[in-house]
Amino acid sequence: MSSVVLVVLVGVAIFAFFLFVNYVRVVPQNEAFVVERLGKYSDTLLSGFHLLIPFIDRVAYRHTLKEQVIDVPPQICITRDNISVEVDGVLYMTVMDPSRASYGVNNYHNAAIQMSQTTMRSVIGKLELDRTFEERETINAEIINAVDKASAPWGVKVNRYEVKNITPPQSIKDAMEKQMRAEREKRALIAESEGEKMAKINIAEGEKQAKINIAEGERQKLINVSEGEKQRRINEAQGRSQEILMVAEATSSAIKQVGEAIIEKGGNEAVALRIAEAYITEFGKLAKTTNSMIIPSNVVDLASMVAVGKEVIKAGSGGHSPKPESK
Repeated sequence: MSSVVLVVLVGVAIFAFFLFVNYVRVVPQNEAFVVERLGKYSDTLLSGFHLLIPFIDRVAYRHTLKEQVIDVPPQICITRDNISVEVDGVLYMTVMDPSRASYGVNNYHNAAIQMSQTTMRSVIGKLELDRTFEERETINAEIINAVDKASAPWGVKVNRYEVKNITPPQSIKDAMEKQMRAEREKRALIAESEGEKMAKINIAEGEKQAKINIAEGERQKLINVSEGEKQRRINEAQGRSQEILMVAEATSSAIKQVGEAIIEKGGNEAVALRIAEAYITEFGKLAKTTNSMIIPSNVVDLASMVAVGKEVIKAGSGGHSPKPESK
């Protein structure tokens, strides 16, 4: 009897453990469990502890609420100019509604990949090969818009899409390398010609500046010569002025001394003698310079001239003639 009870207890324990394992759920953080009751959607269990009704409820789907990174496999796309290129990418998406992700589509991963590839072919077909490398942002934006719009009923949000590689055929690669090489050579030639152009411009500017400096030097030289000449003339004029002033002062002093000498004793007779000598000297000069000579009709004129000179000297001395000495 005891053995039967023991078997029953063991069976009950096993059954209880089975119920605990299958109908007690602890949902991890950022995950969601979709529960079906009798085959129909019942509830979405978020992170935490949950109890299910035995034999009635079951966890049908499990979803992560984290952002998921999905590789989009490479595919062949034909560009607008009929060049085949191989394109792959990366899709970033997040489950927003676990129930829609469970029942809205069979496999939202595969559906998103297929939609991305289809949109990629459409976008690449509108672009030429050269533009496919330049329009990566445009390609990414169009794929995001198309996939996000299509995935809205699936309860999935497409965050972004990135094109990883755009690989053209080897022949196109060779042609592109030749083109790039030619472009680099062209830029090198342009840069060299620009350098020669700038060198010639700089040389011309230097020669121009040199000529300007030479002209400025010549102008300054002429100014300096003119200033020197001006200063020389000023100095000569000042010298002549000083000379005239000194001659005038000397003449004034001489006249003053002569006047003082005339006033002294015997000065009147000396002046008369000097006048007579000058008169005779002038007649002698006249005789040397011309063949004809005018002789005064009256020889007494010599004495009269002497007398006039004496009167002038007397008037200049203040009307006082020297008194004759007493014998």
